[in-house]
Amino acid sequence: MIRICSVEDLPKGSVLSADVDGTPIAVVHGGDDQFYAVYDQCSHAAVALSEGEVEGCTLECWLHGSRFDLRTGQPTGLPATEPVPVYPVEIRDGAVYVSLTPSNGVNPS
Repeated sequence: MIRICSVEDLPKGSVLSADVDGTPIAVVHGGDDQFYAVYDQCSHAAVALSEGEVEGCTLECWLHGSRFDLRTGQPTGLPATEPVPVYPVEIRDGAVYVSLTPSNGVNPS
């Protein structure tokens, strides 16, 4: 697990872009008050998901409006049809940690 930031640095409903050993990760404080990490690139168009909007447990791509479930990486809105990798998140001592092993079996493209 790699420390990304303090919990206080990521208010509810916000997204933080992080480069973790060369892998772009979008760390999200979801509307359900849980923390999530997904690959920071839309599976439809190569743009940063971290620049999108958080709605509950989904992250919407700013370019074409594709939406992804933060828990599974599955697209919940077109035009994306392929999932994005989802990474395990742990909260320890007030900090957000992420593992680079995708929990949903999807590898970065």
